[in-house]
Amino acid sequence: MTTIQWRPVTNSLTVPLSYSACFIPRNSAGIKDLAADIARQHPNFNKNDILTILRAEDKAIQTRLLNGEQVTKEGFCSWSLAFSGRLDSPNDPLPPLKESLHVSVRVSPSFVKTIRQNARTERLPMRMKLPQINRAEETLLKLNNVLSPSGVLQLSGTNLQFDPEGGSGSCVIEGTRSGTVTQTHFPVISNTSIMLMPQVPEQDNPWNNEYRISVNTHYSEHGTLRSGTYGRMLRAPLTLSGFGNPDQPEVGMLTGSADSPYVSAVGSTVTAGEILRIQALHDVQQDKILFNLLDMEESGKTGGVVVVGGNGEYTLPGFTDSAVSSLDIRVNDYDALKKIIRNDYGGRLVDILQVTL
Repeated sequence: MTTIQWRPVTNSLTVPLSYSACFIPRNSAGIKDLAADIARQHPNFNKNDILTILRAEDKAIQTRLLNGEQVTKEGFCSWSLAFSGRLDSPNDPLPPLKESLHVSVRVSPSFVKTIRQNARTERLPMRMKLPQINRAEETLLKLNNVLSPSGVLQLSGTNLQFDPEGGSGSCVIEGTRSGTVTQTHFPVISNTSIMLMPQVPEQDNPWNNEYRISVNTHYSEHGTLRSGTYGRMLRAPLTLSGFGNPDQPEVGMLTGSADSPYVSAVGSTVTAGEILRIQALHDVQQDKILFNLLDMEESGKTGGVVVVGGNGEYTLPGFTDSAVSSLDIRVNDYDALKKIIRNDYGGRLVDILQVTL
């Protein structure tokens, strides 16, 4: 019996960085392979007959399920049916079966126990040598995952070395909606760190301030090009000009590559210009979004939390000593906002706001 192979992989959504074990299949076996295995163990049975029985078993299980039964193969697994979908009243019809009817397969605990008792594992090295970006810090603001055209961005990781002048590689910043710029201003490039003065590509709309960064390199003169993309999005600061005036413009924020902003700043009470942050958290227990204003230091001053459960206008209070005593926002697409926070940002989305009078 051979080993079960696995390799460590980066879990880039955790802070500090962590790793998880990923199963690496040696092969993909089909029904013909299973029939051949059984025939070798039981030479009195013909391989083709075994194959016929295995296929007949699939049909028999399917027929039982269509009869509304649960099928149990003792010591192996059980098959049952399940429904998904929402009914607003007990008299509502089922949603279409192609969307709501599912087959659930549950493996027997004894089968799993036997696998665990007899398994032998083999650790494989992490993937072939690739650029690995583990962290991106805006060094002037001292904030992670911020892309400021007037700042310096430091990338930390492994296998990052390349020679931009010699043509052995490149560092590229790409907007999630549009725009790509190959970077050229590098104070430092080493195997574990890159410092760059970012040239930020313009995107179609001001609220499209979301970017990806990647490193591409050849590790030898005739080697293949290998690329590594940072697992988190970078976000550029947004400018809120003319705020505090009666006719102040709306400014989109907290959005990805969409045609229209998920959230807009629509008003404010401001006494002076200031740089601050707006945070949107997905509260899993309430299944709602929590908004508040933050200062420019992690674990610094925070404004009061406003719980949001749908589209509409809301007022966010400022934090202590802030020149922005309140910020009025309008949530334009609550469902899309919740989706991007949950799926692309690990539950927390933050934008930097440059507020000017």
